[in-house]
Amino acid sequence: MSVTTVPHPAPDPSAAPALAVESLSRSFGGIVAVDGVGFTVHRGEVLGVIGPNGAGKSTLFGLVAGSLKPDRGTIRIEGVAVEGEGAHGRVGRGLARTFQIPRPFMEMGVLDNVVTAATGQSGERVWASLLAPGRVRREEAQAREKAFALLRFLALDHLADRPARVLSGGQRKLLELARALMTEPRVLLLDEPAAGVNPALLDFIIERIAEINAQGIAVLLIEHNMDMVRRLCPSVLVMASGRPLAAGRPDEVMADPRVVEAYLGGSVH
Repeated sequence: MSVTTVPHPAPDPSAAPALAVESLSRSFGGIVAVDGVGFTVHRGEVLGVIGPNGAGKSTLFGLVAGSLKPDRGTIRIEGVAVEGEGAHGRVGRGLARTFQIPRPFMEMGVLDNVVTAATGQSGERVWASLLAPGRVRREEAQAREKAFALLRFLALDHLADRPARVLSGGQRKLLELARALMTEPRVLLLDEPAAGVNPALLDFIIERIAEINAQGIAVLLIEHNMDMVRRLCPSVLVMASGRPLAAGRPDEVMADPRVVEAYLGGSVH
C-alpha cells in the first residue's frame, strides 16, 4: 500500500532544538521505566515515539511534560533546562500536551472548555477583576474569539455551545487538541491522537496536525497507528523496556529485526 506523507518545513539548523532530551531515566521502586533516553526535536519537525505496551512511552511523556520528575537526565525547551520545573512552568515556556484519554469538563460547553485553557488572563487575579474590569472583559472576549477560531479550525464550531459530553470519542480528541493549542505552544506533545478514532476522522486529524506543524510547532507524537506515523513522522524513536531500541525513518525502523521482534510481533505491516 502506498502511503501519502505530508511535507514538513525545513528546520533551522542554527537554532537550539525546540525540545532536547538527554540521558533521561526514571525508576519506580525497582522497576526502570525509562532508561537513558535522548532525542531532539526542532521547530517544524515531528518525531514519532513507538513501541509495545510497557515500553515506557507514557512515562517518557510524563517526564517531558513535567508531571513526573526524572531520576537523571536533562530536558531543555529552546535551550533552557526545565527538569526542575513542574508542568505549569513548562506550559509557560511553550510546551503543551494532550492525553491518550481526553479529559474535558463534561457538563461545560465545548467553547468554554477551550477558553479555560487560556493563559495569562488578568481575570485570574482578584485585584484585576476589581480594579480593571474593562481589561478583564476585553481579554475574556479575545479569549473566546480565539477559542472559537480553534474550534472552527478543528471542525467543532457547530458544537461550541453544546456540553462536552455529547462529543464522540474522536471529537473529544479534537477538543483536547484545541485546549492544547489555546496555550500557543511551540512544543506539542500528542499522546495517541488516533486511538479510538474512525478512519474518516483520522485523515482529518492527520491533516490538522500537519498544518499545526507547518506553522513551526515542534511535535512529539506517541502513536500505535502505523499509518499515522508513516504519514506524519519523517523520523521515529522506537522504545522497548524503557530503552531506545532504534531510530530512523519509519520504514527503516519497522524493517529492523529488533523492532519486528519487540513491537510488531514478528511481521512488518
